[in-house]
Amino acid sequence: MEIKQKRESLKSRLGFILLSAGCAIGLGNVWRFPYITGKYGGAAFVLLYIFFLITLGLPIMVMEFSVGRASQGSILTAFKKLEPPGSHWHIFGKIMMAGNYLLMMYYTVITGWMLAYCWYFATGKMDGLTPEQIGGVFTGLLANPMELTFWLVVTVVLCSAIATLACRLV
Repeated sequence: MEIKQKRESLKSRLGFILLSAGCAIGLGNVWRFPYITGKYGGAAFVLLYIFFLITLGLPIMVMEFSVGRASQGSILTAFKKLEPPGSHWHIFGKIMMAGNYLLMMYYTVITGWMLAYCWYFATGKMDGLTPEQIGGVFTGLLANPMELTFWLVVTVVLCSAIATLACRLV
């Protein structure tokens, strides 16, 4: 039995554009973009990046929206609902769901690192350190499995609490 939920809608076109841009850009681009731009040629890199982002990303984004709008379902049910009889497109829904879980594991670890850094800055552990020393703090974090596990658990608990609260407010 499939439960139909009331669909969310955005209040403005600008909100939709900003949400789409945030999802398309991702944390990896924001994290590495300044480093890569500086290292490999600045403006020329940015122009090529924007060109490929538009030519490769836009068609994929349009297809993703089309599948979602046509199926009115989750990624697991979308391909099953839209596939022609006898085809096996529903397998891609399972593959995409697995990809979502893998991606979420990556972002959970990175978020744990960011929370650790926020804590370090708030407690003064980073005061007066040079960039090399700050790099050493990060290396120390990576070398300490107990601390990494702590920040991972903090991330999961915090995000679970926020998601639970958000679901109750809706």
